Amino acid sequence: MDDLKHGKRNKRGDWAPDEPAGAAPLFVFPPRPLALLKWLPHYFLPYNLLFALSAVAWWHFVLPDIEMMKTLSWGWIVRLFLVNCAALLLFFGVFELRLYILRAQGNRFKYNGKWPSEQKSKAFFFGSQNIDNMLRTFGTGLPIWTVIEVAILHAYANGYVPWLTFAEHPLYLFCLALAAPIIHETHFFLLHRAIHWGPLYRWVHSVHHNSVNPSPWSSLSMHPIEQFGYLGVSLWHLIIPSNPILALYQLHFAGFGAIPGHVGFDKVELGEDKAVNSHAYIHYLHHKYFEVNYGDGLIPFDRWFGTFHDGSKEGEARMQARYEKKKARANAAAK
Repeated sequence: MDDLKHGKRNKRGDWAPDEPAGAAPLFVFPPRPLALLKWLPHYFLPYNLLFALSAVAWWHFVLPDIEMMKTLSWGWIVRLFLVNCAALLLFFGVFELRLYILRAQGNRFKYNGKWPSEQKSKAFFFGSQNIDNMLRTFGTGLPIWTVIEVAILHAYANGYVPWLTFAEHPLYLFCLALAAPIIHETHFFLLHRAIHWGPLYRWVHSVHHNSVNPSPWSSLSMHPIEQFGYLGVSLWHLIIPSNPILALYQLHFAGFGAIPGHVGFDKVELGEDKAVNSHAYIHYLHHKYFEVNYGDGLIPFDRWFGTFHDGSKEGEARMQARYEKKKARANAAAK
């Protein structure tokens, strides 16, 4: 595919789409019913449906029976951890192998023209972004993921929280499943905004932002505190009356779903004239500019709070104006 038919590349080799980024037409006023209907398939495909099906697969083929989950034993916990590691290695690895190792589509649709493997930095373990990101993902991210998962399943198995069945509450649980991305977006925005507060940014979130040029393994490369806060979105299902499969879906949506915003490419080519949109641009701009786009655009939080950057010149001007106001406030406070 010719990416220059869809965007522009600057002298540094960085590519940007012609169309500015936009939030989903879900929470807008006045309502846009036609735009909503056109966008609605993207709410399910390809990622949301995939993560929902993965939760069902885990429930039927990976997890032990309910009686076994009532007891915390190393056997089923270690097995679950190893399956989680293998699944993440496969899912993230497919993107890494195709886009960054084989470079099957070159730098077409790649936001940052540089390759992380060629950019050494003391900010990373062994000076390598990939090694650092993988060590953090598998060293702390997957153990935390599994601990949260085990805690949720153990709580449901022992009746510590309400377990609603699909047979008795089909409509409610269907609506809750539809709301899972909304729960994620709200949780993510509030957490993300909080860890950009000065001390928390320096101690916690700066680890993730070391990957200014994100790639697939950057997705869950975070400080352990941030990993727990981010993956902990699934713990809401211990408060909201729910079902363990929906809790698994919420966890998979966060864990596996971290990759779209960090894949580094606007489109993943499937052939000479076919490609899948990554929906990564909004979050890529956050990694590039740091203080914009704290959400992913499903809910227009950033528009409401004045931190949205759509990649356009107008968005750049708004961001610079906000920086100048912030700088003026800091200078006034220092006097």
